[in-house]
Amino acid sequence: MEIRPILSALLRSKTAPLLIAIQVAISLAILANALYVVSLRQAASARPSGVADESSIFYMSTRPLQKRSHVDTLAQQQRDVEALSAIPGVVSVSQTSQMPLSRSGSTSGWSLDRKQQRSSASVSMYFSADPLIKTLGLKLVDGRDFNAGDISELDTEVEDLDKKFPKGVIITKPLADFLFPGASSVIGKTILYGTGDSAAETRIIGVVERLQSTGASIKPTGEYSAIIPVRISTPFSRIAVRTEPGQRDRVMAEAEAVLRKASPVPMIVRARTMETDRIERYRNERALVWMLLAVCGLLLLVTASGIVGMATLRVAQRKKLIGVRRALGARKRDILRYFIVENFLITSGGVVAGLLLAVGLNQLLVSQLEMTKLPLTYLAYGAGALWLLGLVAVYGPAWRAASISPAIATRSA
Repeated sequence: MEIRPILSALLRSKTAPLLIAIQVAISLAILANALYVVSLRQAASARPSGVADESSIFYMSTRPLQKRSHVDTLAQQQRDVEALSAIPGVVSVSQTSQMPLSRSGSTSGWSLDRKQQRSSASVSMYFSADPLIKTLGLKLVDGRDFNAGDISELDTEVEDLDKKFPKGVIITKPLADFLFPGASSVIGKTILYGTGDSAAETRIIGVVERLQSTGASIKPTGEYSAIIPVRISTPFSRIAVRTEPGQRDRVMAEAEAVLRKASPVPMIVRARTMETDRIERYRNERALVWMLLAVCGLLLLVTASGIVGMATLRVAQRKKLIGVRRALGARKRDILRYFIVENFLITSGGVVAGLLLAVGLNQLLVSQLEMTKLPLTYLAYGAGALWLLGLVAVYGPAWRAASISPAIATRSA
């Protein structure tokens, strides 16, 4: 089949094809970028927190209703750990100031030189004097875990952390790579808690593969964390518990009664799982994913409807021409192929424009939202989807055109 007659027909009546091509271009630009955003959000939601087997982890938050001294608070923390450890099915228990994904915790600026006026990185601070690496199942990739000589105690009412900062800390590998790019090992290197002359000096004694911050930002900073071997006497306590597989819910049900029994004063006790934190942390991401998928579905539906409408209109306008061609010997497949090729040309024009528009839209998103460049695979898949959609959408009207009787088509001029 020659393409020239089809192009001539399109140029004589170009308004409807032009509108469809524009619709295809806009759909492709939005579809490719939306699906890329969906993949990024899904990948972010599935990122590992660094915690091994989150389904076996929960944590207890406690707050006594009476004020206690520094000594009493530390003693109660120890009783809580021992009481929870005694529950059948518990593997490990650790006091910790915060939990990954919980969106509740503290960060602080760290630097490498006292001459710095601004910190090098904002680091999520996990204070724990217990075996937190074991409890959370973190992977130690360099150096060692804390020993008894590394641990210090801090009375927050009379002491400042920067004046009693421990001499050794454990940091995450992403933080180590950021602070010391290209270093084969960071063990023994000095870093500063804070900036200026008052910054507390400490050394890196261990590196864990990953430990997300409480906010778990999708940026690299979401994995800039440090474990600080300090036992702090604060009214609020958080205790992480690892159980044997399948035992978490049973242990969690017993843990509240155990903690209340271990405390000489009434207190508020709450339990929470890491799975719950993950669900709530990424609630907005899931909502965005479903919204974008709905938008993509609507765009494809509208585009398909436009193609069907245009093809139906052009069939109705050329009914007599179709009858004449059939009378002159054109077969059904010739008529069918004519409309399919015509629609393919229209769709192809829209796809070419859509590819350019998609790249331009992606550049805008990269500059405004710090996204990465759109991979070529999304452009290819998007173009293929629109071509396939055009073929499927036009097939019905084209088949009806091919099924028109020559005699009826001629009389209905």
